[in-house]
Amino acid sequence: MLRQTASNGYHGQCLLFRRNSMPSATFFSVGLGVALALCLSLSAGMALAQDGEPRPRAREAGLVVGVFEPGPLNAITDVTGVKVGHETVIRGNDIRTGVTAIVPAPGNLYTHPIPAWIHVGNGYGKLIGETQVREFGEIETPILLTCTLCVWSAANALKEWVYQQPGMGEHTVNPIVGETNDAQVNNMWADPVQQKEVFAALASATDGPVQEGSVGAGTGTQAFGWKGGIGTSSRLLPESLGGYTVGVLVQTNFGGVMSINGAPVGRELGTYSFRDLINAASSDGDKEDGSIMIVVATDAPLNARSLDRLGLRAIMGLARTGSFASNGSGDYVIAFSTHSSVRNPRTSQTPVANEVLVNASMSPLFAATAEATEEAIYNAIFKATTVTSARGKLEAVPMIQLMEILKQHQALNWDRLETP
Repeated sequence: MLRQTASNGYHGQCLLFRRNSMPSATFFSVGLGVALALCLSLSAGMALAQDGEPRPRAREAGLVVGVFEPGPLNAITDVTGVKVGHETVIRGNDIRTGVTAIVPAPGNLYTHPIPAWIHVGNGYGKLIGETQVREFGEIETPILLTCTLCVWSAANALKEWVYQQPGMGEHTVNPIVGETNDAQVNNMWADPVQQKEVFAALASATDGPVQEGSVGAGTGTQAFGWKGGIGTSSRLLPESLGGYTVGVLVQTNFGGVMSINGAPVGRELGTYSFRDLINAASSDGDKEDGSIMIVVATDAPLNARSLDRLGLRAIMGLARTGSFASNGSGDYVIAFSTHSSVRNPRTSQTPVANEVLVNASMSPLFAATAEATEEAIYNAIFKATTVTSARGKLEAVPMIQLMEILKQHQALNWDRLETP
């Protein structure tokens, strides 16, 4: 079910499938264990592909990543104060893109910025605002994700939005806009994301459940040669380890050899980097490129140095899924803390005291970040639906076949096998 906006953007709505709405052969071919896992997820709602194939989130399908529990929404919005909004842009036969807005904290981010860092895994990208963040260790605007050639128009729109906020004067601002290349299905040379789309994404930002898959900045993106998009996940540390929350949101557009909870999915599906070149006599160049934007939020009181360290662990979570950060890949992590004790005023005539975690307290946050990043990527793949345009087609990974592979390699429901 899709709702069309005046700009011809579409916002995917959650759809439910029921046992009696599926062909009997299809339902039983999933396998009893997989079918049960899918049916148990009905209460949360699942997107459907155009062919009626159910698209659960990874955890709804029995794919449990790591050892820590997710937050209530299993999303970046489990970090208090963080909001996410999307604007999906589908126009004519060649525009398949959008913009995703992450509002990291309430209030005026310019007068009271929050600590942040941008960690670069591989720097082939057009991330706007990077150098000032790495100089000051702060961000002072919301974060936008969009298509590669849309970043400059999106940054200009974000600048205008910031100037319209209460308490703003004539200051310079440092908009943060990341991107991935969705040209396989999108005519990004048309510069389709403008002020209207950016303002709509920011206006729609909420602290509730986050739409995933082929939506917003993920409308035209891929992962491992299949349709990818937006994914999110979170981890809530137990009180014994600080009780902090880590949330991650990703915009996938990268390649590699897909691995899911250790299952060699890419090899089993026959879609992986260099497949056609391994036995070839020669290569005409490096074509195994792609990118990913990763946004990490936490309510732990961290300074910029610790957030840089957190960003590195997000890259480790990315590697677990099968990425090797190719030569032409732009792999960036934008990490920030929302804790009030580390949010300083922009100007102060006296020293400002901050309470931050010491290095010895970081390990649980490192583990939580790697887990949440890994699961966010799986959610982007699981929830993505096929997107077609005059430029090409990105097919969603076949869910029934995927579940069979995961079951075969015992990658599902590991948490149920724990002994008391």
